[in-house]
Amino acid sequence: MKGRKRSAYLRTVTGSRAPMAPHQEKTSDITQPSTGGIRRRSLLAGVAALGATGAIGATSACSRVSTAQAQDGGHLLERLRAKGSVTLGLAGEQPYGYIGKDGKMTGSAPTIARVIFKRLGVPKVEPFPTDFGSLIVGLNSQQFDVVAAGMYINPERCAKVIFADPEYQMLDAFIVRKGNPLKLHTYKDIARAKAKMATGVGYAEIGYAQEAGVKNITTLPDQLAGLLAVEQGRVDVFAGTAVTVRNVVQESKTTQAEATGEVTPYVKGKPHIDVGGFAFRTPETHLRDAFNRELHKMKRSGELLDLMRPFGFTKEQMTSITAKEKCRP
Repeated sequence: MKGRKRSAYLRTVTGSRAPMAPHQEKTSDITQPSTGGIRRRSLLAGVAALGATGAIGATSACSRVSTAQAQDGGHLLERLRAKGSVTLGLAGEQPYGYIGKDGKMTGSAPTIARVIFKRLGVPKVEPFPTDFGSLIVGLNSQQFDVVAAGMYINPERCAKVIFADPEYQMLDAFIVRKGNPLKLHTYKDIARAKAKMATGVGYAEIGYAQEAGVKNITTLPDQLAGLLAVEQGRVDVFAGTAVTVRNVVQESKTTQAEATGEVTPYVKGKPHIDVGGFAFRTPETHLRDAFNRELHKMKRSGELLDLMRPFGFTKEQMTSITAKEKCRP
C-alpha cells in the first residue's frame, strides 16, 4: 500500500512500536511465502508477531550506521560491508513486507533486498518494522538504512529521499461486500453511490477518491482492518493496491466480502499508474546506484519477476519506468 501508502499491521494490535528489546536472531529471517492460504486467526497472529518484531527491530537503531556528506555520494555501502548487515525499514503489509505463518519476516521487498545486498557484499538483512507514515522520518533520522516497503514514488517524496528505480507498477482494487451490491468498480461509482469509503493512513487512494468526488472517506490502519470494516458494514468499500486487496481477501477466506477487478485511478483527469521502489537517504547516491545496477540485472534476466511472483505479482506489474520519470513535478 503511499502518496499512497501504507500503514502497518502492527498498529492494529500494538498501537505504536515498543521500546528497545533484547535482540533475537529470528528478526533477520526472511522467507518465501507458504503455498497455503492464511486463515483469519493466522493473519491476526501475524499482526501480533509483527508488533513483537517491531520492538526487536528497535535494537538496530542503537547500532545504526551513520551517513556521509551529500557532496561525495556517501560511504554507507562501505560501512554496511564492514558491519556485515543492513537494516530495512518495513511497513507490515502483504505482500510487501510482513510476518508469515511461521513467524518470520517475508514479503517481496525484503526478499529482493536480501538478494541484492548479498551481491553487494552485505550478507545479513535486519528488518525494522514500523508504520508506513514513519518510514521517511525513520530513514532520515537513521533508525534504519533503507526503506524496503514498496513505497510509491512521487515528487513529494523525491524531495525528501532518493529512490532506486521501481520494481513494480500497480493499479488499485476495492474490497466490497459479497456480490458487490452497490456495483462499485471505479472511484466515480463510489461518489455516485455516496458510499462510505475507507483506505489506509497516507494512502494515495485518498487523493484519487477526492478527485472523483468521493465525500465520505475514513482511514484505517491497514487492509485487514478494511476487510473487517466492510464485513461488519461500517464502510461500503475499502480501497487499496490491487495485489494487497486480492491477497488479504484470498488469505482471510472471507465469505462476506470480495475483491473487485483492478481499478485505474485518475490524476488531473488522466489515468494514472503508480510504481514502487526502495528509498535511500539523499546523500547516499553510491549505495542507490549500486542497488540500481543489481536491480536492472535482475529485471533483464527475469529474476526479479521470479522473486516477486510467489507474492502475487505478475508480468504485467513489471515496469521499465524510472524513478527520475516519477520524480518529475
